[in-house]
Amino acid sequence: IGSLGPPNILQLLHFAVLWFYLLLPSVLCDNLFCYYSPILEKEKTFELIVTECPPNELCFKAEGRYGNHSALSARGCMAKSACSQEHSIRLKGTVYTMSYSCCESPYCNSCPGATAKSLYAAAQTMCTV
Repeated sequence: IGSLGPPNILQLLHFAVLWFYLLLPSVLCDNLFCYYSPILEKEKTFELIVTECPPNELCFKAEGRYGNHSALSARGCMAKSACSQEHSIRLKGTVYTMSYSCCESPYCNSCPGATAKSLYAAAQTMCTV
């Protein structure tokens, strides 16, 4: 059975790059925190998940329409260049028009009654500690 030698310089470099890429954004606390929910039918409920957007992305809310009927919703992060656009999607055999609107403050894509302010305060506290 061979023994494992000390890590070589390439392994250490890979580890350092991985650490820098994964941990630095959260250490700097410059990324936006938003709510996430997948594309769902409006009457379906989903426990919103807090997500940290990658750099240069904003929070969004999306609405899916079938004719004049608002039928779908979604939340999350997206590139600023994709904001205020419409896309057609097919879900369960029906084509919907998804409209995306973005916002630039933490938890700004919350639904009515969500405790966005308290979560924002908690995130700010973690960044200042």
